[in-house]
Amino acid sequence: MVRARACALSLVLSALTVACSSAWAGVDLIAIGKLSGNAVDRSKATAAPLENGAPGNLLGGLGSGLAYAGCDTFLAVPDRGPNAISYNKAIDDTASYINRFQTLILRLESGGKGGALPYTLDPKLVDTTLLHTREPLVYGDGAAAGVGNGAPALNAANHTHYFTGRSDNFTPTQPSTYPRDARLDPESIRVARDGASVFISDEYGPYIYRFDRRTGERMAVYRVPAPFAVTTLSPIGNDEISENTSGRVANKGMEGLAISPDGDALFGVMQSPLLQDGGTNGAYTRILRIDLRTGKTTQYAYPLTNMGTADKPNYPTISDIVAVNDHELLLDERDGKGLGDDSTARIKRVYHVDTSGAQDVSQTSGESGLAPYALPKTLFLDVVGVLNAHGIASTEIPAKLESLAFGPDVRVGGVLKHTLFIANDNDFIGTVTDTNHPNGIDNPNQFFVFAVDPADLPGYVAQRLPGTHGRDDKVCRIDRDDHDDHDHDGHGHGR
Repeated sequence: MVRARACALSLVLSALTVACSSAWAGVDLIAIGKLSGNAVDRSKATAAPLENGAPGNLLGGLGSGLAYAGCDTFLAVPDRGPNAISYNKAIDDTASYINRFQTLILRLESGGKGGALPYTLDPKLVDTTLLHTREPLVYGDGAAAGVGNGAPALNAANHTHYFTGRSDNFTPTQPSTYPRDARLDPESIRVARDGASVFISDEYGPYIYRFDRRTGERMAVYRVPAPFAVTTLSPIGNDEISENTSGRVANKGMEGLAISPDGDALFGVMQSPLLQDGGTNGAYTRILRIDLRTGKTTQYAYPLTNMGTADKPNYPTISDIVAVNDHELLLDERDGKGLGDDSTARIKRVYHVDTSGAQDVSQTSGESGLAPYALPKTLFLDVVGVLNAHGIASTEIPAKLESLAFGPDVRVGGVLKHTLFIANDNDFIGTVTDTNHPNGIDNPNQFFVFAVDPADLPGYVAQRLPGTHGRDDKVCRIDRDDHDDHDHDGHGHGR
């Protein structure tokens, strides 16, 4: 088994030092799966080209958020769409990509004797669900940017209001957390306790929305504290940063979302510190806990590792968070280096924190205010180290490994182990040609599966999901049989 040793880490910034405790994490790679980044999803109704020429149903960005839905079913949420194509800086190259989540079957099969890994993984896309609401939404007119109105044509066809990735779809007179804004940049997804709805976090607001899993209709809005919002809005992210002194940093809002195993609480994590906490030069970002029964919120200070280091100065990025139980969490901390960035991956690490007894930092801000209450953390998994040990070069590790999800337990060498799935956001770029790959190389949606010995997560509690009792249960086998290939259109299931 490959072991990533968590060493004592020190973060020194402005004479502040935060040490994380040391531990061993026994975690190993057991499977890799891929879906082509040049394929399209199941929504034929959105296939028409976007403003930038990309297909409106391009299958990409699946690793922005990944959620276990029981048996071998997972839900994946792409972010705001194919905006890596440069075409109009006045709207940050965003397009009228209709936000959605994808339903996948990620079934682990035995790799057989002599296989490179214990399991194989052949991902299957079975459904596409478009996100919308019955309430009228605010869309930009596009005049200043020289583009058309931001309302999708499908609105009129289906008599509904779809959320899209266009950065100008907002109300300028309201704070960024105004729930009628049509712009949505989904970054994480979790299945609710009822199994029939999902929670999705957003970077633009930041927001947390609840959607009907079958239809994609918005059911509820969970408001974040007012200090998380910006009040001067712009379709250009850099302008939103420069014109505000408090609130989330543009494009670095609520990146990760976790749900407690009992379904009573959500944990949202900001990708980078709030502006009042130092922004992208800050040392501490925030974890927001929302009690779904009472609406009460609690905030925790999370110390960033990759700050002012030789690896990558001032690159504070959290990509996802997943709940081990109702108080322990795993967080994905990364750089943006690797495949897709024409560079070498260095920092892709999963850390463990425990919020038990932690101080609520809702009433404090700034590094000096947050530092005394920072959560202790331990390194749980060095992803680059493990992948390197399995012969995967750092130039071939996806630059944006962005999602975490526990999956079904499996047996490895006769021992029952938990599984942790990590997927990439390929930025909707299916083929990469750069100095590391001058002849071009596929840049697929990738899924890396790690086995976790129960001794390494003694407090782990599986999320309670209705109708699922394990990957070999009869209920699961029936559920798999229901996912026959079929085409979809419209704005209901498979829209």
